[in-house]
Amino acid sequence: MTTLAATVRDHGEGERQWFSGGGLLTWLATAAETGGAFLLFEFAGEQGKVTPLHIHPASDETFYLLDGEILLDLDGKKRGLSAGGVAVIPRGVPHAFAVVSPAARLLTLLTPGTDEAFFRLAGDPAPEGSLPVPVDFDRIRDVAEQTGAIQIVGPPPF
Repeated sequence: MTTLAATVRDHGEGERQWFSGGGLLTWLATAAETGGAFLLFEFAGEQGKVTPLHIHPASDETFYLLDGEILLDLDGKKRGLSAGGVAVIPRGVPHAFAVVSPAARLLTLLTPGTDEAFFRLAGDPAPEGSLPVPVDFDRIRDVAEQTGAIQIVGPPPF
C-alpha cells in the first residue's frame, strides 16, 4: 500500500502558470500529490475571459467561486454564479464560462485528477512579475486533441 505525504500550501505558495486560454492558474493539489484522486487549482481571470464549449470525457468538474461573477453555459442553459456559489458539472456535460465581473477567482476541482497534463501543456510558468501569455485557442485545441482531457464541441457561446 502506498502512503501519500500530506500536502499543505498557504496562500500564495502554489506553483503559478499562465493559461493560454486566458487567466492565471495556481496549483493547490496536483494529481501526483493526491494519488490521482483529484486535481485542485485556483483560477484568476479578468472580465471578457471565455472558454470554448467543451466536455471532460473522463472527469467531473466543480467550480467554487471565491470572488467576482461568471456566466455559465451548461448544456445550452445560461446561469450566473457569484462569490460563494458552486457548480458541479458531471463528465460529458457540454459547458463553458465567461468572466462577467471586472475579475473573478474560482477554485476548480477535477475528479479524478486525470486532466492535469492538459492544463500544464496549455500554459507557461508565471513567475512573480511576469506578463500573461496571449490567448491562443489554437494551442488549446491542439493540446486538447493531444491529451484527450477535453473535447471542444463549439466556440464560446457568449
